[in-house]
Formats: sequence, C-alpha cells, structure tokens
Amino acid sequence: MRIVSYNVRYFGHALKGLASTAGAKTRISKAIASLQEPPDVVCLQEVETRSLRSGLAHRGGHPVETQLEAFMRHLRVGLRSEGITSAYEAWYFPAHSYEVGRVKLYTTGLAMLVNTQKLAVISGNHEAPHGVTHYGENTLRSAKQTRIVAHLHLEDPTGKKFHLFNTHLSLPSPFTREFWKQKIKMGHGKNQLAEAKVLAQYVEVKSKGEPFLLGGDFNSAPDSPVYRYLATEAKLRGAQEVLRQIDPKDPKGFSTAGFMKMRMHLDHLFGSGVHWHDLEGTHPFGDEQGRFHGMSDHVPLIARFDIG
Repeated sequence: MRIVSYNVRYFGHALKGLASTAGAKTRISKAIASLQEPPDVVCLQEVETRSLRSGLAHRGGHPVETQLEAFMRHLRVGLRSEGITSAYEAWYFPAHSYEVGRVKLYTTGLAMLVNTQKLAVISGNHEAPHGVTHYGENTLRSAKQTRIVAHLHLEDPTGKKFHLFNTHLSLPSPFTREFWKQKIKMGHGKNQLAEAKVLAQYVEVKSKGEPFLLGGDFNSAPDSPVYRYLATEAKLRGAQEVLRQIDPKDPKGFSTAGFMKMRMHLDHLFGSGVHWHDLEGTHPFGDEQGRFHGMSDHVPLIARFDIG
C-alpha cells in the first residue's frame, strides 16, 4: 500500500497563507492524481472547514462547501483526467476556530482520505478528535491553537487490521528560558515533548497491539528530543530513517519545509508492525524535480508499506 502525508497550508500558499485558492486545490489534486501509483491513504495537515480565510479568494462556485469538500471535488476531476475513477472518502477532524463575534476568521484541522475500494473503515475519532495540546503556564489559554491526533481503524481485503493516525504538534513555546538558549529550536520545546508523550500514549492505547502508521507535521527535527523520544522510548520506526533517506543525527540533511531561505525537517512518517518499502516520490523542499514543488511551505512524504 501507499501513504501520503502532507501539510497543505490551507491550500493558500499562492497567497502566502492569507487565503485559500481554487488554483492551489487544483494543483495539489493533480499532483496526487498523477502519482504512478495512487495512494491508498492520505494524511493532510492544516485543513480548514469554512471561514473568512477559506472563502475570501473564491468567487461564485460552491459557497456551501467546506474546504475539504472543495478539495475532494478537485481531486475527483484530477483523477478522472488520469483515467481513474475516484474511490476516496474523506474524514475531517476539527481542531481550533479563531472567531470575532460570529465571524470565523480561520479554522484549523486535519483530514484523512481512504481508498475505500481497497480498505474498509471500521471506526474513527472524527466526531471527537483526541487533544494533545500542552498549555503549561500559558495565561492566554483560549488563544493557544488546539492540537489534536486524528485516528481511523482500517481493514485490508485480506482481513488484516491496522490503524492510521495523523497529527500536527505545536511549535516550541517561546515563553521559556530554554527556548532562547537553544540554537536549534524545532523539537526542543518542553511543550512539544509533553505533546509527543500524550500522542504516543494515545496511539498505544487505541492501537491495542495492532499495526499502525503515524504521519504528520511534528514541528520537530531529527535528533531533537521529540524525535528521539518517538523513535526510542515509544519505539516507532521512521520511514526515512529505516530506508536511509536521512541520518537522524543530521537535522539539516533533508528539508521537508521552508520559509524564505530557511530549510527545516519537520514532517515524519512513523510506523509499528509495518514494513517500509520505499519513498518514491518524496523530494526535499526546494527540489524543482518534485511534482509538489511550490504548492505549499511543506513537501509531502510518500511511502510504500505493507502490514506485518
């Protein structure tokens, strides 16, 4: 099977994240559809519902659509252009909403797509995603963006069951002395490590010993406390590390995200009870050879795997 994990930046990269555009949805959907082997499961981070930001740049069309519904419409068109009949179903996992009065300025959330021709969805937590946010001593608790982990329990045609988790952890908190002392900050925040521990505990409880995959934007570099905790204490196997695409001791060896001239490795694919085969289609951020170049401030991680 094949998985894609991708921070799509609310489909607003063309406008520097200020507003979602139909063009961004079209380009990303075409890039996914053009993969030689379409993914069986897709984990998306930074997906909205309906808000001022998600609809500001749109004119006419489908005003009642959520952002995910609009993307799925574009994806069906993209797949059809490749001669593929779409069999994807999508689940949305709401995280946070920034509002002024009754006006939603923007919302945050995760999404997961499943090819239901190949996989059956047994259950999921889309109605009540599990929170992992670490608030600490933050006095602006209501303003802090809620972080969650999304979960689906799946079954393949042979009857093998496995779990799919998707997450987006917080940035390191600047309200600590350690933040300003640490040169490399991503993944070194105490709040991030606290969230990673809640995440790992939830994954262990929900998976109940069955195989699972965990994708997402961890805002954490390899060789950071967050990555080391997940890879050692939580005993998760990173696809890029297993397949030697990265050296986990080199936080700058493979960039998955960028801002201006900065390059960072923030996104990861972990698994337990799965065998990673390859990362075909995964390119570092800024590589113009990658089919997803310039579509977000992140690049997707694309991997083949099997269960057991």
